Amino acid sequence: MTTQRLLELTFLGGSLGTAAELLLMAHTEGVWQKVPLVLLAVGCVVLLVKRRKPSDAMRRVFLGLMVFIALGGVSGVVLHVNSNVEFAKELDPELSGGALLGESLTGATPALAPGAMFLLAAVGWACGRPARRD
Repeated sequence: MTTQRLLELTFLGGSLGTAAELLLMAHTEGVWQKVPLVLLAVGCVVLLVKRRKPSDAMRRVFLGLMVFIALGGVSGVVLHVNSNVEFAKELDPELSGGALLGESLTGATPALAPGAMFLLAAVGWACGRPARRD
């Protein structure tokens, strides 16, 4: 198995696993919760099309999509942390500093979980780059 193929399978497996977990958690309330599902689904479809009909155009589309998936991951971390901050402030309006930071990172919403999208985008970027000939 080539490194390229292994990266593609890692991207597909990680994307499908992440999407399955989001669906099992009912991460479908409102538009923002559906964004990662849409990005991952489109990423898998574009990868399969790129694999079946390779071209520079499809490679560029795939790489561009990886940027959006990475941005989705970063945005998700911000949204999750903000949600946890708001919840912690509702429970204790006096909370601030390190205590608030601790609550925002360990609250009900998994603050760093969307970072998996960034990692998937990095794997996708690696498998979307043209092979180097040294």
